[in-house]
Amino acid sequence: MTATTGSKTRTTRKIVGSLGILGAAAAVAGLGTFGTFTDSTTPVDATVATGTLSIDLNAANSTASLPLSAAGFVPGDTVSRTYDLANTGNLAFSGITLDTAATKSSVLDTDRTNGLQLKVQSCASAWTETKTATGATYACSTAPASVFAGPAVGFSQLGQLASLAPGGTDHLLFSLSLPTSADNNFQDKSSTLRLTFSGTQAAGTAR
Repeated sequence: MTATTGSKTRTTRKIVGSLGILGAAAAVAGLGTFGTFTDSTTPVDATVATGTLSIDLNAANSTASLPLSAAGFVPGDTVSRTYDLANTGNLAFSGITLDTAATKSSVLDTDRTNGLQLKVQSCASAWTETKTATGATYACSTAPASVFAGPAVGFSQLGQLASLAPGGTDHLLFSLSLPTSADNNFQDKSSTLRLTFSGTQAAGTAR
């Protein structure tokens, strides 16, 4: 997932004009020749290069994969995977948003209360994965920070992330769950979700 800025080029055209003054030779005869002293500064070169905005999401361990998929879900189930969100450019972001859309929709994503719920947490270090017979569990060496929690489909401005700064990385845990309140109407349903992180360039400053 990459945010890229474009650059605008402004070209200034210089128009050089010449001004000539013609005087009658007879009028200045005998008065001599007059000149004008001039001077100029040493040329100063100015080079401006635009920076690069780049944000990437990568699987963080052997179990994680892109895209994430789960089958045979029942009420009360949760599937979790870890990913690293990294600012791989050389410019800062003023903010990062998470946009989750359903490319294949069903009651699983349209019911915002009883349907799929998404939780995103951030750990200061890489998550520790423990494989189990049914999947994997994850642990953080410190108290994880909540980045997002709510219906699986939606748009949200995320809180302070390390990936706002160039070179910053957030170790994220994504958890999709189906509430125990889901009834028989949720049987034999399927949804496909697309998660997109987008970064916005920080405001320009005087240089």
